[in-house]
Amino acid sequence: MPLTISPSSGLQGTITVPGDKSISHRAAMLAALANGTSRLTNWLPAGDCLATLDALRALGVRIDFQQTAETAATVTVHGVGLHGFSAPEKSLNCQGSGTTMRLLSGLMAGQAFSTVLDGHEGLRRRPMERVARPLRQMGATVVTRDGYPPIYIDGGNLHGIEYRMPIASGQVKSAILLAGLYAEGTTIVHQPGPARDHTEVLLRSLGVSVETDGSTIRVQPAQTNLPAMDIAIPADFSSAAFPLVAAVLIPNSQLRITGVNTNPTRTGLLDMLTAMGANVKIENEREMGGEPVGDLVAQSSTLTGIEVSGDTVVRMIDEFPIFAVAATQAKGRTVVRDAAELRVKESDRIKATVDELRKLGAQMIAHPDGFEVYGPTPLHAAVVDSYGDHRLAMALAVAGLLADGEITIRHARVIADSYPGFVSMLKNLGVAVVA
Repeated sequence: MPLTISPSSGLQGTITVPGDKSISHRAAMLAALANGTSRLTNWLPAGDCLATLDALRALGVRIDFQQTAETAATVTVHGVGLHGFSAPEKSLNCQGSGTTMRLLSGLMAGQAFSTVLDGHEGLRRRPMERVARPLRQMGATVVTRDGYPPIYIDGGNLHGIEYRMPIASGQVKSAILLAGLYAEGTTIVHQPGPARDHTEVLLRSLGVSVETDGSTIRVQPAQTNLPAMDIAIPADFSSAAFPLVAAVLIPNSQLRITGVNTNPTRTGLLDMLTAMGANVKIENEREMGGEPVGDLVAQSSTLTGIEVSGDTVVRMIDEFPIFAVAATQAKGRTVVRDAAELRVKESDRIKATVDELRKLGAQMIAHPDGFEVYGPTPLHAAVVDSYGDHRLAMALAVAGLLADGEITIRHARVIADSYPGFVSMLKNLGVAVVA
């Protein structure tokens, strides 16, 4: 499905964005482990999250799904308890969702049956030894295809380990912590950077003993079944990033995005935009589902190039395509370092982002661990490609709002992997979109 975007003369108003993708995955999985019926509202009905529901159903979990809006659903999960999963009749199809595969690997490592986790061609290109290695150390048999999916797991009889993660990854950390629920003894994870902590937040809310001391997390095995939960999922910062950056870059814009998750492990982009001179702020701060939440308010700004590296990279790892668009409009040189992880996302996000923005006139150079951008640069009409990457597709759509003519994005259907309603959101803001 191609998507054609016309330039915008300004974005004005108040919008909401879908529920948090990371929390939607985790809440569904933990609700499945609970003893009782859980109700998850504002749950994200996107392709990746639906893959998690399908996998849980294949494990014998009854799940009722009610779509309440284009961007939201109410999910009722009838938990089977910590040891209530049934052996699936065939491999668990994780579709294109790395989160589904990596987190389920941790849960399957604790089960007394064998499981195969697989997915479509894009997921089969994503590295899985980073999850397999610690799970093997805990006592599970884990076999990958030369480090990639499919993954064969023969679980059970786990023991706690002390593991130093070579890279900061919320998905890998979560897999270890979830396996730790089934392990004998304490499981300790040392992380090299501030990876997202939604799993820890949810586990604590369910009474699991999880201690965080700086970069070290300790989890004790679950002594009883987890209680059922009734939570509302806050809006996803990663989804909010696209209209947020658009409002900063497009003249005559002022936009409020309500109820966004402002967990500091996720808001590196916000910090970097502020450092570049963006007029963005958080208002109406509160708590929702154990997570900090606020309204993001952004208006047209003049940006200056900066350097991004170190721990900040982990805190904005999903936002680099849209950050690159912002950098094309910033004065001077913007440099991204220490971001080699972008090479193994839904696409090679460094190569794909640089290649496609160059088609629009951006002055960019790719590096093994990042890129540099020289701006400000006018963007031009062109036909570009998403490479099957939902975040790149949306970033290119924002670039289209700035261009001197129409931009057509090929293979834009993947946007539904994380942001159903993205096109509707643009239309509601007065953008001319043809889908």
